[in-house]
Amino acid sequence: MNRRRFLIDITGLFCGASVLAMAGLPLRAASKPPSPPAGAFRLSDAEWRKRLGSARYAVLRQAATEPPFSSPLDHEFGPGLYRCAGCELPLFTSVMKFDSGTGWPSFFEHLPGAVITRPDHGFMMDRTEVLCSRCLGHLGHVFEDGPPPTGLRYCMNGLALVFVPAKHPAA
Repeated sequence: MNRRRFLIDITGLFCGASVLAMAGLPLRAASKPPSPPAGAFRLSDAEWRKRLGSARYAVLRQAATEPPFSSPLDHEFGPGLYRCAGCELPLFTSVMKFDSGTGWPSFFEHLPGAVITRPDHGFMMDRTEVLCSRCLGHLGHVFEDGPPPTGLRYCMNGLALVFVPAKHPAA
């Protein structure tokens, strides 16, 4: 393959992905979550489909990516907790959230033991995939372009998260 053919092929790939995103269709990554470790949150594929619905199933179980700017959680900045939409494990707090301007909910840190990561080489890129440590649901990716104190940006799919607002004590 010569350089020109490569550039045409890669441009077509990204244009096709952009069309899918603009049409509201999830983009698929090349890899699937690993098998759950012993004692992990386990459900059959049919149970996952029933529990999550089609859009969340595509993200959490098939490593799809929701279109940018499509999640209401991108604009949620109230106090509270972000849980895994698959198993309800607490993942992030609102204190860890920041506006990255990327179109996905972003965090500079996660709760201890809440996530695991692994290399993701899909879409001809080297990235680090973020998975829920309990159910191994695909949450998104982590990048090294975030704010202090960590310098990390956990770029999460809103469909992979459930926001639980903090309860305010009665006056």
